Amino acid sequence: MAGLFDKQADLYLDARPNYPSEWFSKLAGLTDHHVLAWDAATGNGQAALAVADHYERVIATDISESQLKLATPHPKIDYRHTPSTMTDDEMVELIGGESSVDLITVAQAVHWFDLPRFYAVAKRVLRKPGGIIAVWGYNDVVVSPEFDKVQYRFHAETLPYWKYPNIQHVFDAYGALPFPFESVGMGSEGKPLMLEMPKTTSFEGILRMFKSWSAIVTAREKGVELLPESLIKELETAWGGKDLIRNVVYKAFMIVGRVSV
Repeated sequence: MAGLFDKQADLYLDARPNYPSEWFSKLAGLTDHHVLAWDAATGNGQAALAVADHYERVIATDISESQLKLATPHPKIDYRHTPSTMTDDEMVELIGGESSVDLITVAQAVHWFDLPRFYAVAKRVLRKPGGIIAVWGYNDVVVSPEFDKVQYRFHAETLPYWKYPNIQHVFDAYGALPFPFESVGMGSEGKPLMLEMPKTTSFEGILRMFKSWSAIVTAREKGVELLPESLIKELETAWGGKDLIRNVVYKAFMIVGRVSV
């Protein structure tokens, strides 16, 4: 997925929903220690910042240098670039070594990974016993019947421009995502925990979220504009006007586990 989100990295900075703080409190409550956490595919550091509230140190990695340049600095967070050429042994050493990590988090990204390789590294670095891995994502935003009718039609037009089979995991709410870890009661392979993320946002905020989709950039590179001015105006009208602030709900899903010992 190298470079997939580089061209819209700035849009990620404020377009995506915030992850509820209680998620991180619950995850922290599952780990025996709170020394080191690894936030993989950290992007701009959104999840890493919340993880840092519960752990002494956070290694936040990403394959995208563009995303990392926009990451929010924090005294507990060490942002590190992990190019695709990095070996598994180099990755393990970079993160902290064998059996060193108390919590691994992957927010809205694990579906892009080389899963067998990532899981192999995760199993090596997770503390044994007591280490926890949590992956989550979201695939829908509920606004209102009027707006949702227009946005779902728009979403249908984007389908040919997503990267398959990776994105299908998001469309399926991680229901078919391989997850070779022991369940801890917060979702499991084939049975993700379904969650909600409330957010207060403007029409500009929701529009920036749409524009941050990789499918929009991919289509534009092929000469197709999926968000023409006419559609933006239709979305704005359905929203209730560009000045209206709305409470929306993002539909999320999570799977949490630990290494069997």
